[in-house]
Amino acid sequence: MNTIVVVGTAWGDEGKGKITDFLASKADVVARFQGGNNAGHTVIADGKYHLFQLLPSGSVNKDVVNLLTQGMVIDVKGLLEEIDELNDPNLQLYVSNRAHVVMPYHLKIEEAIELSKGKDKLSTTKKGIGPAYSDKANRIGLRMEIFTGSNFKEELKKIIRQKNIDAEKLEIESFDFEEIYNEYKVYAERMRKYVIDTSIFLNEAIEKKKKVLFEGAQGVMLCVENGTYPYVTSSSPTAAALPLYAGIAPWLLEGAIGVVKAYMTREGAGPMPTLINDEEIVKHFHKTKVEYEPRTQTYRRPGWFDSVILNHSKRVSGISHIAVTVLDVLSGLKELKICISYNHNGKEINYIPADINEYSKVTPNYITMPGWEEDISNVTCFEELPINAQNYLRKIEELSGLEVVLFSVGPNREQTIEVKSVF
Repeated sequence: MNTIVVVGTAWGDEGKGKITDFLASKADVVARFQGGNNAGHTVIADGKYHLFQLLPSGSVNKDVVNLLTQGMVIDVKGLLEEIDELNDPNLQLYVSNRAHVVMPYHLKIEEAIELSKGKDKLSTTKKGIGPAYSDKANRIGLRMEIFTGSNFKEELKKIIRQKNIDAEKLEIESFDFEEIYNEYKVYAERMRKYVIDTSIFLNEAIEKKKKVLFEGAQGVMLCVENGTYPYVTSSSPTAAALPLYAGIAPWLLEGAIGVVKAYMTREGAGPMPTLINDEEIVKHFHKTKVEYEPRTQTYRRPGWFDSVILNHSKRVSGISHIAVTVLDVLSGLKELKICISYNHNGKEINYIPADINEYSKVTPNYITMPGWEEDISNVTCFEELPINAQNYLRKIEELSGLEVVLFSVGPNREQTIEVKSVF
């Protein structure tokens, strides 16, 4: 396959950055197609940790062209900070002229809205993502072409007038046009060299049979259309949304790698049917620090593997193969549970209710499998895994009807094991 997308199959934090980095070593182009710097992709290359929130995970691979497409909302201040921190003179980066810009008023408005909700808040990242996408839908957003062009000042004046009306309603401090303009015109000048029509670039690359790898942020369960609404993001991280957000025809996408954790985790608010309440088992997941989130300084909530969620993601997103991450974290657990269906109002169901209140009521039906004690962090192929680990992966394949083509047993690039080449 020449065009592949990497998709998170749950609530994000599945290890998409690691899988994208592995596949990017074989790619000519890596394109991020949605979200903003509410994402966090950790890539470890040559012993160095990189936390990318906007830069594509292919940014540490030389000779790879990296794109941010029009489906994104981009905090230019944050992006430039990432570029400066990477400090790679060979970085090849282009940004869509149709991508929308996250501005400081978006962050202030999001913070005010969250505070006003009290206990009903959505626990957003407060990066301004929701308000930026709202402006896009309301047709008052700031596109990159305008931001880096000659009309930026006049457009910003009009937007600030509207935002100060919003600020008054929210009872927050008004926005100072001169202050924002003087700061952001500097960023606009720096951004200008990166801005192109990425749709044209992508279509030309695909026509030339270049290997193009797409990556999203978050996961399918945070999709605004198909996720656990309202505990979702403001765009769609699905493979189905990629053609729209990247500006390519649907039939040009040849495959979708669904990234699946060997267990479930969730950060922030919202229901999680397979949540583990046993304190000793929770400690097992926390002791490795894998589930510690540095941005919020909290641990993600762990849960048992949920095949209902995986099959939901397969259906609404489109997934052709799966990559299973952090398999090594399960080492040392005597028993492993896999959710195969839900109980809902006395009935067995195999789907996710659309009403979040009803989804909060479901309870999981489990099968139990034997775990393994062995340290698997140094295995180099599927056959070197303990038989119980092999059986665990095979059961995931059986329940999803999808083939495991990659699995990981640690954070480093060489700890990603390719079972079958797809790219």
